[in-house]
Amino acid sequence: MSMARTPPLRLRVGDLVEVRSEQEILATLDESGAIEGLPFMPEMLEFCGKRFRVEKRADKTCNTITVMESRRLYDTVHLEDLRCSGQAHAGCQAQCYLFWKEAWLKRVDDRSDNQSAPRPALPSAPSGAELRCDRSRLEQNTRRFDAPNDGEIYYRCQATDLLKASTPLPWWDLRQYARDVFSGNIGAMDLLKAALFHLFQKTLRITAYRAQIRAYNCLQSWRGGAPYPFLWGTLDKTPRETLDLRPGELVQIKPYEEILGTLSIKNKNRGLLFGPEMVPYCGSVRKVRARVEHIVDEKTGKMMKLPGECLILDGVVCRAAYSEKRLFCPRNIFPFWREIWLKRVEQSPTVQATTESTEIDHAPENA
Repeated sequence: MSMARTPPLRLRVGDLVEVRSEQEILATLDESGAIEGLPFMPEMLEFCGKRFRVEKRADKTCNTITVMESRRLYDTVHLEDLRCSGQAHAGCQAQCYLFWKEAWLKRVDDRSDNQSAPRPALPSAPSGAELRCDRSRLEQNTRRFDAPNDGEIYYRCQATDLLKASTPLPWWDLRQYARDVFSGNIGAMDLLKAALFHLFQKTLRITAYRAQIRAYNCLQSWRGGAPYPFLWGTLDKTPRETLDLRPGELVQIKPYEEILGTLSIKNKNRGLLFGPEMVPYCGSVRKVRARVEHIVDEKTGKMMKLPGECLILDGVVCRAAYSEKRLFCPRNIFPFWREIWLKRVEQSPTVQATTESTEIDHAPENA
C-alpha cells in the first residue's frame, strides 16, 4: 500500500511549526523508514509534539560523499539548530543538522500559543500492525542491510543516504538562488556580495595576482571583513600544540596569517583540512562546544575514529559562502579545529558579550 503524498507547507524561514506525533510520522514512512529516500531517525523522536522555528529551507544541500556539488531536495527544512545526538548511531559525535520533511510537521498559528493553523490532513494512520515502519523497525534501519562485511557494523543515517534523497543541482541553475532569497535563507545583499567575490576571483586570472590580493586584504581590514580565503600553507611537516581544551571553555581563533604558518601545502595540519569557510571566523572569540573523537563515515557508514584532537565551536559552521559549486548550502556543518589554531582566553562578562555579538562577513561590498 502506497502512502498518499501530503500537500507541501511551503514553509519559510521564521515560520513556527510543531513536529507531528510519533504515530503520525511513522504512518508516513516506507519500509526503510524514509520519505523519498530521506530517513526519519530515532534521534528525532524526542522532538515529537514540540514547537520550533524554521531556521533554513533545505531546498538544496551539499554532496560530502562523492564529488563537490549541490543537491536538490523538496519539501524539506532545518529547524532551530536541531542536531543529531548520535544516540542511535553508537554515539556519533558529528552533530549533523537534522533534515525535516514537511510531512513530519504542521504549521502553527504564530498569533496564538495554543491555536494551530489549518493543516493538510495526513492519510489515516493504520494500526500498529499495518505500519510499514514502527519504532522497532526504525531502530533496525539505523544499520545498513547491504553491509559489505558481516563482521562489522555499518550505520545508516540522513547523512549516509543523502544522495538517495536528492538529485544533482548544477551551480549555474539560477533558480536556486531565487529560492534562497525568497525563502529567507539569505538576503539579496548576500547574493550580491557572493557575485562580487566570484567576479573578483575571475579577475585574478588576468591581473597582478599578488598585488590584487594585497589590495583586497587592505580593503577588508579597513572595513572589518575577512581576508582572501584561498591562500596556502608551505610546510612539509606540520606542528602540534596541546591545550587540553574542554567543552564550555572560551577560545580565540588565531589570525589567518598565524594559522597559515601551521599548514602543509595541501592546507592541512596533521591531516585535518583548514578550509576557506573557516577563515571568516579567525580572530573571533568562541566557546568550545565539544571534542569530537568518532563519527560515522558518510561514504561507508562505518564508525571512524578521528586522528588527533578535533574540536567544534559554538556558532562556527560552514556558511558555503565561497564555493560556487555549493554556494549557500544551508546544512551548517561544523568544521573541525586543531588546538594549535586556537588560544585559551579568560572568561569574563566583556569577553562573553563579544562572543555572542560577533558577526561574520564573508565578502566585500565592492570587490
